[in-house]
Amino acid sequence: MDFLNALVALTNFVLVPGLTYGSQLALGALGVTLVYGILRFSNFAHGDTMAFGTMSVILVTWLLQSMGVSFGPLPTALLAIPFAIAATAVLVLATDKVVYKFYRAQRAKPVIVVMVSLGVMFVYNGLTRIVLGAKEIRFADGERFIMRARDFKKATGLSEGLTLKTTQGITIVTAIVVVALLFWFLNKTRTGKSMRAFSDNEDLALLSGINPERVVMVTWLIVSGLIVIAGTLYGLDKSYKPFTYFQLLLPIFAAAIVGGLGSPLGAIAGGFVIAFSEVSITYAWKKVANYMLPESLAPDGLLQLMATEYKFAVSFMILVIVLLVKPTGLFKGKAV
Repeated sequence: MDFLNALVALTNFVLVPGLTYGSQLALGALGVTLVYGILRFSNFAHGDTMAFGTMSVILVTWLLQSMGVSFGPLPTALLAIPFAIAATAVLVLATDKVVYKFYRAQRAKPVIVVMVSLGVMFVYNGLTRIVLGAKEIRFADGERFIMRARDFKKATGLSEGLTLKTTQGITIVTAIVVVALLFWFLNKTRTGKSMRAFSDNEDLALLSGINPERVVMVTWLIVSGLIVIAGTLYGLDKSYKPFTYFQLLLPIFAAAIVGGLGSPLGAIAGGFVIAFSEVSITYAWKKVANYMLPESLAPDGLLQLMATEYKFAVSFMILVIVLLVKPTGLFKGKAV
């Protein structure tokens, strides 16, 4: 019985949160790796683009709610995602045309484009703060839980209860569907194959008749979708705050680099490596240890390696270790 209680506690506080957070990071890291693999620069405006996309979702959600529209037990924000993807796509395509296209035509060094993306980041950051401000916003509605702890305890007779939030279930299912669709698109469609060819060898792709501007446009459209979905899922699960999305840039980039910058499969793996590392290192293991160890060996402390306030430091430490030991990442990226 103690073992089952320990397993439930582990699932409740480590496994489910890790899967949820990992799914969000994986979707965000996929956007980073597509931009790097195809457009050949690290987009530092990624986090604030995510904030803009989530802001668009919130605004449309409020509009729908004012009209009496809901999605039943599911969050109304899910209905707003297509509109937010369209708005974000317009923003990033306009930015590409006004800013990035010039440097692409000049074949500027990647480091120059990275610095340009920093400027874009500050513009996006100011835009979201002007529209919604810097305060924390919770916009999740509908049914809050799929499973409640007291119902689980009543059904199983265990002292530990398992809680599964609706947003956690939606995040995991949505991530699976989106990743499956993305891999199908990249591997089975003509446009997806063109993107992969452009990523592998730009000059050879141009000689083969591939339209580079079309590849760039499709890449930004896909990245817009990934950004909005990832940002919305994170906002529903936690809350919306522009600075939080800026902070997410570190674990998202860490996930992409750990997996192999430029590798979609690596981005997914890296997302879960970073997520479970952050969750497990900042979790207080005392409860699990009390179930698993004899009473005489029960710990007095929390058995928490790091406070939750420093969870982003975990991403930084992992990133530094990977860059020192295996700079190419787990899957040796650079090819979509």
